[in-house]
Amino acid sequence: MSTLKAVRGTRDLLPPETELWNRVERTAREVFSRYNFGEIRTPIFEDTSLFARGVGEETDIVSKEMYTWEDRARAQSEKAQSLTLRPENTAGVVRAYIEHKLGEAGLLQKLYYIGPQFRRERPQKGRYRQFWQIGAEVIGPTSAGSESPLRDAEVLEMLASFLDELGISGWRLEINSVGSALDRPRYVAALREALAPVKHLMCEDNQRRAETNPLRVLDSKDPNDQELINNLPKIADYLDEDSKAHFAAVLAALDACGVPYHVNPRLVRGLDYYTRTTFEFTHGGLGAQNALLGGGRYDGLSENIGGPKAPGIGFAMGEDRLILTLQAQAEQQATLADYYIAPLAAELNPAALELARELRRKGLRIEVGDGSFRLKKSFEVANKLAKKIILLGEDEASTGVLTVKDFATAEQTKVARAELA
Repeated sequence: MSTLKAVRGTRDLLPPETELWNRVERTAREVFSRYNFGEIRTPIFEDTSLFARGVGEETDIVSKEMYTWEDRARAQSEKAQSLTLRPENTAGVVRAYIEHKLGEAGLLQKLYYIGPQFRRERPQKGRYRQFWQIGAEVIGPTSAGSESPLRDAEVLEMLASFLDELGISGWRLEINSVGSALDRPRYVAALREALAPVKHLMCEDNQRRAETNPLRVLDSKDPNDQELINNLPKIADYLDEDSKAHFAAVLAALDACGVPYHVNPRLVRGLDYYTRTTFEFTHGGLGAQNALLGGGRYDGLSENIGGPKAPGIGFAMGEDRLILTLQAQAEQQATLADYYIAPLAAELNPAALELARELRRKGLRIEVGDGSFRLKKSFEVANKLAKKIILLGEDEASTGVLTVKDFATAEQTKVARAELA
């Protein structure tokens, strides 16, 4: 008799790895609570029509990836109900918002969730058929300010804080606007027209998407199609004045609270419910499929599934991929030097070597730069080789109080020479 194993695309999580999972989830709960989010737990299966109407029948998720079955009717007169394991959780949260009449209080609902989702995808690194997501939604009546660009910026600032507190360095926020429910159809029509003469040159997946869901073509990572995709129309050229003003206000708020971002005109995200702000946080340690998390605004989703007008914005992060990033960083940290000493002038090279000798004798791993390097180059090299950088200028050399930057936290402090070890 053959030995039974976990089903393909699933896995067991065992100690000590589960300790890391618990730390991630504990940090999420702690950070989200500071922004006044409360936890929601929805069923892991829903009526299939929820995802068809909410996510979109032409999306890859609904058309190819869902686990769906016919539930047995309780009586001969009843029709069997079609049920689906949830492939994502936003639609379920909005369904709960409608069902429990959460909008009647006239307040914003700030809800987060942690739990498994299910998609029948081809398993690969960091991607499983049962996968875990941490996500959150801000939804409510327009009278509560649910359409405000401030909500978008607050969610993004919260995510930046969460990643920083987890110790994930080197993340990158990519952001775009896909416009209103009126902007998007105009853009999709222009996209179809531009794709028509070139789609036969693209990979099989993109040829299909060009017909069923042209926005998904822009997400393609196929290297052979990138030049064709770069020449397609940009969504920014199809936004109305209200959408442009909303996006500008989001960016201004991010600037004000110091969250760095990169406007990516190709970032559209493929689910039908997205409007206006869309975003992804990416990380170079994940390879070509580099997204840590993504989300956006969905101002018409509640109406699409039979509810009242309730604009919202949310995100979901793949916890499996988040764990991979943390594990890769831990491995990298184990090989990094404790300090990189950066002399700020060539004549300070001997002093840098003297400091290095002193710290090495105390058991620390030390890399020494060169005073001929520009400061920018010193930081670039140090970020690859060490956990922290010590800036050694004339003032530091004479006073013995050194400037130290920690790359994991981005904090820069003054440290007395005797306290470095």
